Amino acid sequence: MEVTDSLNFGHKDRKDIYEYIERNGTVREDEVRRALNFEPAALGAHLTVLRRDGYIRKVGNHVEVAYAPGEAETVELGDLDVTIRMAQNVDLESLVDAIHEVADEGRYIEAETVADLLDHEEVVLRHNDVNSRMVFVATVGDELAGWVHLDLPEAEKLSHTAVLTVGTRPEFRGNGVGSRLLDRGVDWARERGFEKLYNSIPATNEEAIAFLEGHGWETEAVRDGHYKIDGDYVDEVMMAVSLR
Repeated sequence: MEVTDSLNFGHKDRKDIYEYIERNGTVREDEVRRALNFEPAALGAHLTVLRRDGYIRKVGNHVEVAYAPGEAETVELGDLDVTIRMAQNVDLESLVDAIHEVADEGRYIEAETVADLLDHEEVVLRHNDVNSRMVFVATVGDELAGWVHLDLPEAEKLSHTAVLTVGTRPEFRGNGVGSRLLDRGVDWARERGFEKLYNSIPATNEEAIAFLEGHGWETEAVRDGHYKIDGDYVDEVMMAVSLR
């Protein structure tokens, strides 16, 4: 299942089961049964239908949402062998740490919000009736080098747009990792019919603004004094790129 697919369960109980699993990540079947007060046979029947329809998959005694993993791409960037792939729940701790490391430089407020949300929800990918998100990560060996995150609103009037954040940990910069991640996020959105992507950055983050401009993004608006960083008011630069 793609995070952009329509959700249609045909039964309230199956919708409740899916939403519990989607909200909690990889969970034990008996946890689902206890949390939703199902008889074992009834839960088993609903899980069978959800698996058949491609909404969930079984992993041992656990179940999880059956997101289509997509292709993992391994490329040589400078002296690094970098793998770019869809993020998984096992990446959660490393992903949050990496985003916080970039955000703690004090110049990427949107990324800080993403890290806090992931840390609070304790699940990487989301797909429900209100909001969905896709995350790709770049890894070098066992280390998570960077990420690209797409916030995908489900509201009909906003469903053609998405908000993108992208970042690379300091020790992996200068090798093109960020560019590869950005391209992966943009290509994914374009292939799924999105028309426009947004990213908001403090005006003091001139390096990030130049990076996006170098990839065809443009400043669409500026909000005066929107951020307060280290006691100083800083403008927000709202950047966008058209995918059409």
